[in-house]
Amino acid sequence: MTPFIAEIVGSALLILLGNGVVANVVLKKTKGNEGGWVVIAMGWGLAVFAAVFVVGPISGAHINPAVSLGLALAGKFPWADVPYYVVAQLIGSFLGAVLVWLHYHPHFASTKDQPSKLAVFCTGPAIRSTPWNFVSELIGTFVLVFGVLHLASPEVGLGALDALPVGLLVLAIGLSLGGTTGYAINPARDLGPRLAHAMLPISGKGPSDWGYAWIPVAGPVVGGLLAAGLFNAFA
Repeated sequence: MTPFIAEIVGSALLILLGNGVVANVVLKKTKGNEGGWVVIAMGWGLAVFAAVFVVGPISGAHINPAVSLGLALAGKFPWADVPYYVVAQLIGSFLGAVLVWLHYHPHFASTKDQPSKLAVFCTGPAIRSTPWNFVSELIGTFVLVFGVLHLASPEVGLGALDALPVGLLVLAIGLSLGGTTGYAINPARDLGPRLAHAMLPISGKGPSDWGYAWIPVAGPVVGGLLAAGLFNAFA
C-alpha cells in the first residue's frame, strides 16, 4: 500500500466510523438513536484511533489537511507531498461518507428532519456567528495539531504507537470544545462528506449549507498553521 492509498483508506475509515456514530445517534429507528453528545465524541475519538492504527505505519496517518500543513511547516513532512496527501484525504472522506449513506440507507428514508440528515455528513454551528464559529474551529484545530506535532516522528508523521494518544486528544477536544461547531478540526472531514451530501440521491435531504462550508475549511487551516508556528518558536 502506498502512502497515497493509505491516506485514502485512513480517511475513509475515519469518516465511516466518525460520521457513522453521528448517524447512529441522529437518524430515526437506529439502536443508538438519541445517544447524545458524549457518544458522538467517544465515537470520533475511537474513529481516529482506528484510522491512525491502521495506516500510521504507512503514511503517518495525517488523514487531515491541517495536520499535513502543520507537519510541513514544522519541518516534519516534505512540502512537495502535501498536495498528494490532501487529495487523498478528500477522496477518502468522500468515499467514507458514501459508505455511511449505504450502511444507514433505510434510516435516512425514515428520518424527515433535514438538519439531522445533513449533520450525518458535515458540521454546523449550535449558534450561527461567523467570526466566533471561525474562532472555535481555529482553537480546536490548534490544540489538535499542536498535540500531534509533539507526537509525530521526524520521518513521516504519526505511527501506530501514537494511535491511542491522538485518539484521546480528539476525544478531549470533542468533549471540551466540540459543542460550538461540531468540531470539524479537519477540512477534508467536512468538505468531502458535504460534497457527498450534495451529490447523493438522499430523499428530502435539503440544502448542503454551502454558505457555512468555508469555516470548517479555513478555520482548521489557520489553526494548524498557527500551531506549527508556535511549535517552531519553541523548537
